Amino acid sequence: MLPLIKPAWPRRVAERLVRYWPLKAFGTTLFMTLFFWSYFSVLQNPRSTPFVMPLIWLDHWIAFTPSSFAIYASLWVYVSLPPALMGNLRALILFGLWVGALCLFCLALFWLFPTQTPPAGVNWSLYPGLALIKGVDASGNAFPSLHVASAVFSASWLNRILAQLQTPEILRWASSAYCLVIAWSTMATLQHVALDVISGAAVGLVFAAMSLSQVKNTA
Repeated sequence: MLPLIKPAWPRRVAERLVRYWPLKAFGTTLFMTLFFWSYFSVLQNPRSTPFVMPLIWLDHWIAFTPSSFAIYASLWVYVSLPPALMGNLRALILFGLWVGALCLFCLALFWLFPTQTPPAGVNWSLYPGLALIKGVDASGNAFPSLHVASAVFSASWLNRILAQLQTPEILRWASSAYCLVIAWSTMATLQHVALDVISGAAVGLVFAAMSLSQVKNTA
């Protein structure tokens, strides 16, 4: 009887997780600290009166779903996966520079053209988790959705990384599907409207295409 051969990809994934881990941990923490400081500075000091984003048919199709808050918040774990799985220092640095450029681009748009979501007419006190984020994140910095842009950017990089690690294809499909679910959650929590999501996805795809054109190997 032939011995069972264990797949090699779990070992490759484990190796990537521990390679450069102090740099990854410090870099991710520093980046998120600077990002949130910048984000809330722009949010609390709009250049002019924010424009209220209009609704389209898709906004009426996606229902308010309070339980989607957990998926919405999971973005911060999802966007940490690409750097965590990289073993190439050059690719890791380029990822950080490009995701930083994406954030700066969106923050510049938020400052130059302030936008906000329309009033939802929801009693947020009935939903403690959502009430917390509504109190902190308010309804500004809407267009384009940086939440969706960063999810799409990360999904694009994850697809390249998982392919180069020779993981099962289902993992890449699962990653892409989860990215779509995160995008859905931004509307289901009433944090964004459809136009925010569509524009955010476009920004994420453009920055992903430009950045990945400079990176051949993430391993």
